Amino acid sequence: MLKNNEKKEKNWLIKSNDTPEYLSRVAEIASALGINPIVAKLLYNRDYTDVAGAKAFIYMESEMLMNPFKMKDIDKGIDGLRAAIERGDRITVYGDYDVDGVTSVCTLYLYLKSLGAKVDYYIPNRAGEGYGVSTQAIDAIKENGTKLIITVDTGTTAVEEVEYARSIGVDFIVTDHHECRSDLPDALAVINPHRPDCEYPFKELAGVGVVFKLICAYEEKVIGRSRIEAAKRIFSLYADLVAIGTIADVMPIKEENRIIVRYGLSMIENTERIGLAALIEAASAKNDAQRAMQRKKKVKITSGYIGYTIAPRINAAGRIKTASMAVELFLSTDRVRAKEIAEELCHTNKERQAEENKIMQEAYKKIEQYDIEKDPVIVLDADNWHHGVIGIVASRITEKYTRPAILVSFEGNESVTPSPDDVGKGSGRSIKGMNLVDALCYCSEHLVKFVGHELAAGLSVTRGELDNFRRLINEYARENLTESDMVQTVEADCELDFNDVNLALAKSIQLLEPFGVSNPIPAFVLRGVTVNDINGISEGKHTRLSLGNGRYTLSAMYFSNSPDSLGIYVGDKVDVLFNLDVNEWGGRETAQIIIRDLKPSVSEKERHKSEIARFEEIKAGAPFTAEENILPDREDFAALYRMIQGLVRSGVDTLKHRDIISRLKSSDPGLNIGYIKLKLMIMIFKELNILSIEEIGYETYKFKIYYSTTKKSLDRSTLLRHLRSQLIRKG
Repeated sequence: MLKNNEKKEKNWLIKSNDTPEYLSRVAEIASALGINPIVAKLLYNRDYTDVAGAKAFIYMESEMLMNPFKMKDIDKGIDGLRAAIERGDRITVYGDYDVDGVTSVCTLYLYLKSLGAKVDYYIPNRAGEGYGVSTQAIDAIKENGTKLIITVDTGTTAVEEVEYARSIGVDFIVTDHHECRSDLPDALAVINPHRPDCEYPFKELAGVGVVFKLICAYEEKVIGRSRIEAAKRIFSLYADLVAIGTIADVMPIKEENRIIVRYGLSMIENTERIGLAALIEAASAKNDAQRAMQRKKKVKITSGYIGYTIAPRINAAGRIKTASMAVELFLSTDRVRAKEIAEELCHTNKERQAEENKIMQEAYKKIEQYDIEKDPVIVLDADNWHHGVIGIVASRITEKYTRPAILVSFEGNESVTPSPDDVGKGSGRSIKGMNLVDALCYCSEHLVKFVGHELAAGLSVTRGELDNFRRLINEYARENLTESDMVQTVEADCELDFNDVNLALAKSIQLLEPFGVSNPIPAFVLRGVTVNDINGISEGKHTRLSLGNGRYTLSAMYFSNSPDSLGIYVGDKVDVLFNLDVNEWGGRETAQIIIRDLKPSVSEKERHKSEIARFEEIKAGAPFTAEENILPDREDFAALYRMIQGLVRSGVDTLKHRDIISRLKSSDPGLNIGYIKLKLMIMIFKELNILSIEEIGYETYKFKIYYSTTKKSLDRSTLLRHLRSQLIRKG
């Protein structure tokens, strides 16, 4: 069984190499473009291996918007949309409840409104209706007078639902970007670049990207603008929304997406969209004082800020409450109302985080009983997990264990007692090596429905079929996943010398923005740096470290890792894999390391191995010299006893061996108690029964103080007498 506190060491893959051709090309790129040689390495690692390609990437000379009319059915979609507008039919934009769905709904709704169309929007409730198109929703939309439904970021698998809509007089146009199955809905148009018969060359658009192409094509064909004019106009109106949806849906930031995101981020930086401005302000300030300061200093808008700050708050609406909140925010023209919604979204996001942590802890307990060596896909279920949060938890489990994870919740079933017919809604995440949609197809006979991408999917399954599904998907995984697939690999661009890590490099890296999938934030490795200081921040949730090379120091942040979880102590030499950022504080800019992984350096590991070997030799009676500093004296014993006594009295009774060494060094720099000496001191304390010492794990001790008025002489220790006899005395 795998315990949830097990931490496997990750593989580090360094992309750069020292071959003559590599170094020559890098030098040529750096010289020709006048850029930092390290930035030239980053370009080469992203396959821009000559001067022309590197220059084109930096200045986006090769990026271009593609012909929207190459997308299958886009002409049919425009014709159907135009006819509905001309007839005065009511149109409903039907979207998904995630960020891509919300931004897709807003973009198309606003555009149709600008054309004078009668338009509504509809987003299903995640808890009550679940993902995708439903006949109940179609009935409700028809009752409101709608004649045409346009789906955004959904609809590709709604074969039966579209057929039902036709039977009651409602037309459908589908726009989507999810993977297609063999049969497509019989709609007026199915616009999806993943259609096997679609010749559109760029397949990696988000759902909102497909909407963007549709309205650009409409501008060109119906309004009569040139292709460039159409694109420029739509960009100027909606690039912010399209960029947010693209980033949040983790689309590759290349080709068209790179243009969309770069332009969109620039637009967000100076946003005139009332709701978006309110959300940025609410997300960036925790109180009124901070909010007042925030107005004076603009937030730096990056893809990371959108992905980690803005997107979770938009998503929280659909996960915990209703995605219509987020739509209302982006459509709002009332600053007061926009502020109210933005603050409510921030509060909802906190609720989501609390619910997520609760489910996470319950999931960890279940995983402790799960044999993932036998069943590599972690499939967990519960009756009361919130449907809107299980996808995030599945993602965190996959990240922690490097295994596909699927969480199923039977929340909301009306039966008083569990029934085999209860339908559970599930959310899954996968790893490279197992296409989740292919895996679900393999298990489809045991599922009600499913939809998704290669690495993320949603599904429905009955309670009675859950065990069969679990068995079959693990059967598929055993045939398709290898051991190497299930070891997490972290990629780095190159190794750096300590002196390379500076503000100039941190700023030079910004040439490659915007970052995202296919253009990741550059990652580097430093080897053999010394840990000068370790401090927990935000109640120990994160760690700040000071790293040095003997002359200079660097500040480093390790988010979502507490000091106790690192297994690293002051004085250790470590290897660090990190991103490099510019930290602004008090009007001053400095280079700051953002740690992604760290481990003891090779020299540290070798030193520890030699210490263990030497300890075993001395324990067996081998002689040693005074220079080895192995024989403890009374001052050493007194310092160790006082420290343990103080900690136990304060409620800390369990310590790791290396933690004790670090604490002793911090409390009295003059003490010199190393690994071997401490091992021997603990053995002597146990021998004389001065302390109760229980070894509860490898080099992890639980202490209990004996309160006695009788002093015990160290000279009574047989082990200490033997050690004194083993000391080689000079002369």
